[in-house]
Amino acid sequence: MNIVEIEEFQVIGIAARTSNAREMTAGGVIPKLWANPPQPPHSGIIALYTDYESDEHGDYTFLLGVRGAPGSAVPGGMVRKTIPAGRYAVFTSERGPVQKVVIETWQRIWSELPSRSFVADFEVYDQRAADPGDAVVEIYVGVK
Repeated sequence: MNIVEIEEFQVIGIAARTSNAREMTAGGVIPKLWANPPQPPHSGIIALYTDYESDEHGDYTFLLGVRGAPGSAVPGGMVRKTIPAGRYAVFTSERGPVQKVVIETWQRIWSELPSRSFVADFEVYDQRAADPGDAVVEIYVGVK
């Protein structure tokens, strides 16, 4: 884990309101969004968790999208969200099947990082995630 300062940037994509509890059931929305991503994961897709109701137990908005230029048009059916400037802890997954390594990395985050800000967290799927069976994903977690 490294702590970095990032500049604010925009993400445009498809979004849904959910919770971790809902995602543990057949009614989870995240897999449905991944079924039709706005572009291939290795093209720089970002999975954003934002608009937290409280903490990891409350509702949040999940957005699957790409970086967007400020003021650029938002295609129909999509939304724009801002990832705020600030301090983020960066976790890099092990290499392996994407569903496995992302879950394992989030489990590490939940056990190792007590001072989350619950403003915005995001996963970066770049060229290292081109093969979903042998992927590396970076997860940025907002910290206080």
